[in-house]
Amino acid sequence: MGVERANIADADELVELRVAYLTEDNGVLDEGDEVAIRDGLPGYFGAHLGHDLHAYVVREGGRIASCAFLIVVEKPMSPAFINGRTGIVLNVYTRPDCRRRGYAKRVMEALLAGAEALDLSVVELQATDDGYPLYLSVGFLDDESKYHRMKWFGR
Repeated sequence: MGVERANIADADELVELRVAYLTEDNGVLDEGDEVAIRDGLPGYFGAHLGHDLHAYVVREGGRIASCAFLIVVEKPMSPAFINGRTGIVLNVYTRPDCRRRGYAKRVMEALLAGAEALDLSVVELQATDDGYPLYLSVGFLDDESKYHRMKWFGR
């Protein structure tokens, strides 16, 4: 089984895998949030998949067993990202019944090969404790920074 890039025909499965990932990461989702996510994601995938969103998947038994998303962002150039093209990894997820088969590593290796082909200066992610060894194994390093990670949540 090789790694493939998902396409719009995979949107329904990608929605299910995104919801499964979010549920594992956050616990039970608020019903309104889950409805909004399920309703909004097909349009998001339609607009972005294959453009600034690349989803790498491994299939098993006719369904997607594992996936990882790469979002491509272009920023003003800086020494930290010299050509301005950066990537953000999201939603690295393997179905529970397909785990421990190396699928997540394979999708991450394909994602990083894709990042090189897209000429990205840097690829970033936030690792859970469970995912941390995987990301180290494919070449990610801890990001030591003098900056504080902060967020603003709109009103």
